Amino acid sequence: MSQNDQLTLSALIVDDEELARKGLAMRLESMPGVKLIAECGNAREAIAAIAEHEPDVVFLDIQMPGKSGLEMISEIQGDIMPMIIFVTAYDDYAVEAFKVHAVDYLLKPVENERLEEAITIARAHKAKDSLQDEKEKLMGMVVALTGKSPAAIDQMLDSDEELVEQPDRLAIKDGSSITFVPVRDIDWIDAAGDYMCVHVQGQTHIMRTTMKELEAKLDPSIFQRVHRSTIVNLERVEKVSSHINGEFHLTLDCGTSLKMSRSYKDKVKHFF
Repeated sequence: MSQNDQLTLSALIVDDEELARKGLAMRLESMPGVKLIAECGNAREAIAAIAEHEPDVVFLDIQMPGKSGLEMISEIQGDIMPMIIFVTAYDDYAVEAFKVHAVDYLLKPVENERLEEAITIARAHKAKDSLQDEKEKLMGMVVALTGKSPAAIDQMLDSDEELVEQPDRLAIKDGSSITFVPVRDIDWIDAAGDYMCVHVQGQTHIMRTTMKELEAKLDPSIFQRVHRSTIVNLERVEKVSSHINGEFHLTLDCGTSLKMSRSYKDKVKHFF
């Protein structure tokens, strides 16, 4: 048995059709190493359940009343984004699904062989993420011991590289045009694959850059990473709420709620 086979996947089902949910639930519950933690009938319930349970994988219908599965994904914080396996009766959305980095795309009625294949793919992704989590834990220990920010530690490790000047504005290219965003107007930033989503006063701008490159351009006294791929403007934080599991929830003045991982909990001191 490989290490991947031993990994348990926590799963969530999102489908507005009750029979479809129950049928998939029965099949997943019969599979070893899959733990079904919740079923949701719409996007609103699913967003709340994902924030509460942080499942490994979500089996998501695309066409649902109110908010589609694709629209739902855009409202989930990148750092708690689960793996997405779309389960739909339509093949029209395959391209859009893989643009949002879906793990797999299953057509109803789902064959057992394809469902098992999707589970295997998800386990392989989780194994890879587990290695990254270990690196994040080590970074958290170094942060706690040195009192330095992750950006400062990265800078020390790459001291042979030229220092990046911190600009007052970010130049964000969109096709043939460029938008200049005042840095202090940024509320928060999160990573989406090879892109960075810069959230500014209710608008989201997309930059093709890395977390490390963008973090180096930002003033660490104002912008701090609070999760693996989330940076927050400390001046936007209105409320910090602690949870039993050691995590914190940050409420921004724009109404957005973000999770802060335990590795970065020392950043709370910057909010006061």
